[in-house]
Amino acid sequence: MSTSEYPFTPLSFEVRPGIRMAYLDEGPQDAPVILMLHGNPSWSFLWRRWILGLRDQYRCIAPDHVGMGNSDKPDDAHYTYTLDSRIDDVEALLAHLGITGPLTLAVHDWGGGIGFGWAMRHPAQVARLLITNTGAFPLPKAKRLPRSLWLGRDTWLGAFLIRGLNAFARGTAHIGSVRRLPADVFRGFIAPYNSWANRRSVLRFVQDIPLGKGDRAWDTIERMGAFLPSLADRPALIFWGLKDFVFDRHFLQGFRDALPNAQVHAYQDAAHYVLEDKAEVSLPLVRQFLAANPVESAA
Repeated sequence: MSTSEYPFTPLSFEVRPGIRMAYLDEGPQDAPVILMLHGNPSWSFLWRRWILGLRDQYRCIAPDHVGMGNSDKPDDAHYTYTLDSRIDDVEALLAHLGITGPLTLAVHDWGGGIGFGWAMRHPAQVARLLITNTGAFPLPKAKRLPRSLWLGRDTWLGAFLIRGLNAFARGTAHIGSVRRLPADVFRGFIAPYNSWANRRSVLRFVQDIPLGKGDRAWDTIERMGAFLPSLADRPALIFWGLKDFVFDRHFLQGFRDALPNAQVHAYQDAAHYVLEDKAEVSLPLVRQFLAANPVESAA
């Protein structure tokens, strides 16, 4: 997909035998790296405004997770749709690009679990943090899993709605912003998920939500929660929409507790897609934060 809203030409590499992972690599190759990790049900389209506004000074790398965006969408026989697989894929991407030095980690939604999962393996590479409406620890005790997620995670009806009617991608595009998304932006968010087969990963992400022992992602997310405070000495900017029905004030408080020195900008008039609701204010804040906390190139 290449439009006025997404004026990029994706690159790709074979992340696993026979499986192609798409990614954007925008900006000077010798510039400081920002690794931008999306969640579910979005794709690198989520980061488009930040990439356009930062690529003059930074190397912006934004993958589409397997099954999402412009990446291949394999069946379950050829890919294991789990959190640990996603972390492995990001590790493979950075190895493919030869990036072994410090970088800025930017995360949203499942990108938090994936990004901080990668960070557990490579803590020395994490120089700065840009955190938006995500999680990197078990569901807070004060937070109940929304019924819509339970439906998709644990019932055949929810699975049918997600894969048959594209209910999760369309629904998130509807309620993920406090303002009505322009038609071309709405279409951009849901464009990759245009068939039953192409919605497999959307469902698998929901089914992989870890709630307790026995869930495949539980051990990783539990270790991640214990690891997160070790990054409290890294410069961190938290940019949060408080009307997010999943990643709400309870998740925000989890990050405040783990990263007490973080710079926090939280908005009552913004929701899950905070980068849409607060597009005009987010980029200047990010540029100021990056300029105030410089790092070297990661290449």
